[in-house]
Amino acid sequence: QVQLVESGGGLVQAGDSLRLSCAASGRTFSTSNMGWFRQAPGKEREFVAARSWINTDPRYADSVKGQFTISRDNAKNTVYLQMNSLKPEDTAVYYCAAGGSRYSTLASSVAYAYWGQGTQVTVSS
Repeated sequence: QVQLVESGGGLVQAGDSLRLSCAASGRTFSTSNMGWFRQAPGKEREFVAARSWINTDPRYADSVKGQFTISRDNAKNTVYLQMNSLKPEDTAVYYCAAGGSRYSTLASSVAYAYWGQGTQVTVSS
């Protein structure tokens, strides 16, 4: 069992930066893929970024490449999402997810068994 708690969301202006954190509890964190997804009002949940448990090259949605950076610290059981140059279209609830071990499924929400409660990110123009 893995429990995930996100933090770091908030209200910022366009161009600002935020760093989201996701603290995980449970013995399987170090062998689980970790991902970030987001859901904007009226839209479906979408993939943002993910990093495999063996910390190979991360995967990003095309919409955030070069803007967001995912990192993980297995010693602290924490995954981070550094978000720079935020835009109003980045406004969403951001969810941390854990699960799976295959690199090929990093961007697939169905591969993740555990989800956090979400943290709101609002970017004003």
